[in-house]
Amino acid sequence: MTHLLIIGGSDAGISAALRAKELDATVDVTIVVADSYPNFSICGIPFYLSGEVPDWRNLAHRTSEEITQTGINLLLNHKALSIDAEQKKVKVVNAENQEKWLTYDKLIIGTGAVPVQPTIDGLNLPGVFLLHSMADSFAVYQHLTTEQPQSAVIIGDGYIGLEMADALNHRRMSVTVVGRSPSVMRTVDASIGNLIAAKLGSRRVEVASSVEVNAIQQVGQQLVVSGTNNFHKNTDMVIVAVGVRPLTDLAESAGLKTGLRGAIQVNRKMETNVPNIYAAGDCVETLHRLINEYIYLPLGTTAHKQGRIAGENAVGGDRQFAGSLGTQVVKIFDMAVSRTGLRDSEAQNAGFKPLTVEFETWDHKVYYPGAKKLHILVTGDSQTGRLLGAQIAGHYQGEVAKRIDIFASAIFHNMKVEEISELDLSYTPPLSSPWDPVQMAAQAWVKHQSNQFAITNSQFAIKISGSGRAN
Repeated sequence: MTHLLIIGGSDAGISAALRAKELDATVDVTIVVADSYPNFSICGIPFYLSGEVPDWRNLAHRTSEEITQTGINLLLNHKALSIDAEQKKVKVVNAENQEKWLTYDKLIIGTGAVPVQPTIDGLNLPGVFLLHSMADSFAVYQHLTTEQPQSAVIIGDGYIGLEMADALNHRRMSVTVVGRSPSVMRTVDASIGNLIAAKLGSRRVEVASSVEVNAIQQVGQQLVVSGTNNFHKNTDMVIVAVGVRPLTDLAESAGLKTGLRGAIQVNRKMETNVPNIYAAGDCVETLHRLINEYIYLPLGTTAHKQGRIAGENAVGGDRQFAGSLGTQVVKIFDMAVSRTGLRDSEAQNAGFKPLTVEFETWDHKVYYPGAKKLHILVTGDSQTGRLLGAQIAGHYQGEVAKRIDIFASAIFHNMKVEEISELDLSYTPPLSSPWDPVQMAAQAWVKHQSNQFAITNSQFAIKISGSGRAN
């Protein structure tokens, strides 16, 4: 009997265990979980804190009972301390500080990530919270319910920061979002970032961009947040959400090679440099499918895929990770923002000759009530016509998530921008148009590419400076 040991009970670890059991019912699978919350949706924490999901237990993808019913052993509230790769064993300690060794034939590391702690004075003050785990969410919830704060400053204007702005606004709190970049959410272009900022403003969420927070102080009953550009804000609580870093101390101590931001280096089979040890999820480097290079890109969807591959290969499979495109979507109030592939600047850095075209249209036929505008950016290679990336912002009921998935599927299969028009997409007036907005945006890109080519090759050639962005 094969003994498969998995460290980490979140997306990658649970996916690995389930896949291993699917393929080999005889495999003995044990998952070491540092807390008592295996397979909980960390992405759902803002909706629990907003009150939209009243019971935190509903954030579980599967209950502990559902997991163990598959024959998987859960070792809850146990922390892995060290790995002896030669002897194939792992030392763990429980909540009572009792240590023991667990043996394995194959080991999968899925320790995930932890919040980045910026160099800000006052992070340890009461009322200041980092947010990533279920324990973090309980601490924030306790503060919200017992102290009943009326205002909050959120440091970080990325996905979690913006979702928390929505969540606390939902609780009728006064919210200020502080970010270092000139526009909100630097993972999308500034034009979309400006749309997000406008949406936040319409809900009375204050936005402070180009601000580097350097101190949090306790002044009386309030906290004072200070930063560059003369930023000062009195508030009742502070949430810090400036990103995550891979949790790889355990892996490094076992001799596993690490790379970008300290993430574990793996191949496409999710194998590490140490025999019989695999790794997956937010603790590893991820292969980007378009540029064929490894980057650090922590995403729940990617962790599920990588965990599934690690679990399959740990029981004798030969599966390879196809690579990520960084496809993401976030809901901010009634707005959805999504992206996939490469932005214009990212494509330039990767050696492409990008052209990015911005396009706006209705999400369905305007004569049917309720039509909302979609703002779409399409990035393609101006020389080859290859689709490189896309970004969409619009009403969350305007199929933003599924429409970015069309672009993601097209990039995955190396399609050209003009080939999107050939896709057989569904249509009915309440939901789309004969040409879906995705196709209309692609056609706008092709038109700009043709115009650019004609200008460049005419006898009165005009040089187009910059990246070729067309508005």
